[in-house]
Amino acid sequence: MATTALMATRPGQGGRRRPKTYGGNRRCHSDMCDTRLSRYNNSEFCFRHAPVKYPRLRGVFTEEYEASRA
Repeated sequence: MATTALMATRPGQGGRRRPKTYGGNRRCHSDMCDTRLSRYNNSEFCFRHAPVKYPRLRGVFTEEYEASRA
């Protein structure tokens, strides 16, 4: 009879990987904005200057989205 060894890990110790980084010294691409972006932020803009994104609500449009389409 063959025996199979199982490797056990403690909770919180197995399978960790480093978070993605996108450069250490980046600035917002908006004119006249000197905000330094986090190395973990994959956007080119800071929160204040990022383009507006509307969530998809499964066929239901928000009032803001409808107003922007008009």
